[in-house]
Amino acid sequence: MLSQYVEELEQDPFEVEEFIERLCWRTNNEIGSDQFDPDLLYETFVETIKDMKILQERQQRKCDKLEEALKEEQTIFVKAIDKFVGKHQVSVDYFHQLDEKINSVAGKVIHLGEQLQNVNMPRSRSVEAQLLLNHMTEFLTPGPIVNDIYSDKSKLYEAADIIQKLFQISQDLPAQRFGNAKKKIESKYDDVEMQLIEEFATAQKMENIERMKELSDILSQFKGYTQVIDVYIEQSQATTYGGRDVFEGIVPLCHKHYKIIQQVFSAPDKVISKFILNIYQLKINQFVQTKLDDRKDENKYLKTLSELYSRTMKLSAELQEFFKGSEDDLLQKLTANIFDRHLATYIEVESRTLDGKCLLELKKFYENKNHQKKQIERFQELRRDMQALIGSRANINIAQIEDYGGETFLSEELAINLLQQSSHAVERCCLLSKETDLPRNILKLTDILLRYLLHDHCDYALDLGLQAIPIAECKSVPQIYFFDVAQKCNAIVHLLEKTYNGSVIPNVIGTPQYTDCIQKKRSYLETVENKIETGLERTLNAIFGWVKTYLSNEQKKSDFKPDTDVDTVASNACLAVVQYLNPLIGLIQKTIDGENLAAVLTEFGIRYHRVIFEHLQQFQYNTAGAMCAICDVNEYRKSARVLQSPLVTQLFDVLHALCNLLLVKHENLQEVCGGETLNYLDKSVVMNFIQLRSDYKTIKISNSLKGISDQRMV
Repeated sequence: MLSQYVEELEQDPFEVEEFIERLCWRTNNEIGSDQFDPDLLYETFVETIKDMKILQERQQRKCDKLEEALKEEQTIFVKAIDKFVGKHQVSVDYFHQLDEKINSVAGKVIHLGEQLQNVNMPRSRSVEAQLLLNHMTEFLTPGPIVNDIYSDKSKLYEAADIIQKLFQISQDLPAQRFGNAKKKIESKYDDVEMQLIEEFATAQKMENIERMKELSDILSQFKGYTQVIDVYIEQSQATTYGGRDVFEGIVPLCHKHYKIIQQVFSAPDKVISKFILNIYQLKINQFVQTKLDDRKDENKYLKTLSELYSRTMKLSAELQEFFKGSEDDLLQKLTANIFDRHLATYIEVESRTLDGKCLLELKKFYENKNHQKKQIERFQELRRDMQALIGSRANINIAQIEDYGGETFLSEELAINLLQQSSHAVERCCLLSKETDLPRNILKLTDILLRYLLHDHCDYALDLGLQAIPIAECKSVPQIYFFDVAQKCNAIVHLLEKTYNGSVIPNVIGTPQYTDCIQKKRSYLETVENKIETGLERTLNAIFGWVKTYLSNEQKKSDFKPDTDVDTVASNACLAVVQYLNPLIGLIQKTIDGENLAAVLTEFGIRYHRVIFEHLQQFQYNTAGAMCAICDVNEYRKSARVLQSPLVTQLFDVLHALCNLLLVKHENLQEVCGGETLNYLDKSVVMNFIQLRSDYKTIKISNSLKGISDQRMV
């Protein structure tokens, strides 16, 4: 069993619970799985614990032996390490002695080398001077130079070294005595220099970087070194890059050649600057001018100008890493030189184009409506009002009302098109204008937008809408279209405000033009708002003018003073008015928004109440007629509740309470008048309604009105 326990205890990981479970399971298997003997299980646990103690003692003895063996091995290894440390110290001492000897020998070698150099340098200089004198003699001798060193390409480097030194020497020789020799030297100097440049060009074509580096170092001593840079740039940019789009391949091209330039030239930053300068002055400038030469279509020209300028600025930002120090603004200067001619006249072209686009959009809109714009006469409104007044007095219709079949002549789609055109123009303006000119240029563009959108479109539509409003005393049912005009006009103004705040204001805020920009918009909007207000006023006049006329003509006296008892229902005139006004209330709620909606609905309700209030005071009422009047007022009050105006609701509630005075028994009048609803009214208002009762003369004789007429109600 002990061996079995060892196997189980050495399992990784060891689970105590699993060990106990297996022990219980084996014990139960011995007596049968369907039986349980706690005594046997107890004995098993006791025996197992004893076995475990024995096993623990055995393992402890093994551990003690292993620890003793470990201590012995540790002692042996410590002694071995002490020996190695001693040997290492001896080796270090030998190394220091060797290092001192090497330093001593090196010092002697350096001293010997200096002595040899001091002896050899004068000799080398003498040999070099003798060689130069021999070559100088050839140039001093009349006739052509026959030395093959200048014609043998394999000796080109040697010839370059000699002729460069001779050229420097010749500069100090007097021209009178050595004029011919100096000319020969200069001629040969130019020939050798040209050969070196040709060799450089050949090496560049073969992409031989090492040879290019050698030739560049040699030519750096010659006066025409800049020609080497020009040759490199010319050959590097000879092949097309980017295809038709010159911008596409410039950045990869610069990165590629900058790596080569760093290896070949001693001043790579200056070379890459010239490399990029050549791209701007030749490639980009030629590309831009070719694209912008065609100015027949100014809209296309502006888009191309904006795109090219934007791409050039982006390119400059990407190439800025090649410029440091004093050349930080070089790319901006190069870009300005390319586009100066076009930017100088940009705003005039932009303004003219935006003006033309707006004019065309408006023209298309009115053409699609088959409408020819009319010149609004200065005194047309006054003439219309006079015609309406004369017509009402003479009972004839001489005022010509043109309502265009309900057409508003306003279009959000047109407004969006104008705003988009303006936004594109402002975006280009921000890109292409100088910082000092930007606010003034923005102001020019917004002035065009405001003129076409608000004055030529909204103002004109409002003028037509005002003319289409029926006169106040019309006898036929008035067709009301001005609410639609106001709705569309407000929608266009909201679109304008959104565009204005998004693209215009951020570019002028903090500048003197900010005030002008706000003032111009406010001036246009005030005109629009005044016309909308005038239109709403006239519209309400027309609506309730017709209601007043209709009730005067259609309401019969017998409705409120029938000879016999009738059904207590609302009169036909009342139902017709309510049927006419309910859709108008819905139209107002649909077309007017914000704070204006509450104001218009309240004014609508006040006029509604005034017309009904004045109308009801024109009749006398008996008991049956009073019931009919209350039914009418209930209908009016029901439609007025839709206005959701507490003031209007209160007015109609009071009117309903006044109508109740026409119905109650005269003995109860004083009690009703002292009620909560009528208590705050002036006594004259209450008395006026009481006088409308058909039995007023009878109740006047009684004491029923004494309390009402003697004191002012509080």
